[in-house]
Amino acid sequence: MAAEINTKNQKEKMVFYRTLSLAWELGYSIALPLVALAFLGRFLDRKYEASPVFLLSGIFFAMLVSGLLVFRKTKKILEEAEKHD
Repeated sequence: MAAEINTKNQKEKMVFYRTLSLAWELGYSIALPLVALAFLGRFLDRKYEASPVFLLSGIFFAMLVSGLLVFRKTKKILEEAEKHD
């Protein structure tokens, strides 16, 4: 009985850590492109005095890149889930 409870607790911890890892990875997939391309856009706006053209373009491209990264990760997760079924 105690071994079953211990095994169940270990499985729950593994699921929790996988979920936390996935959330962390998706957060980076969204935040890093946004921050990097927004800073790049702001830098180019100041350099070429074209505010806010490059900043908005950077944010738009960051949304595209983030969407693509999240889509690829979701597709990978679904493919792995199909293999286990």
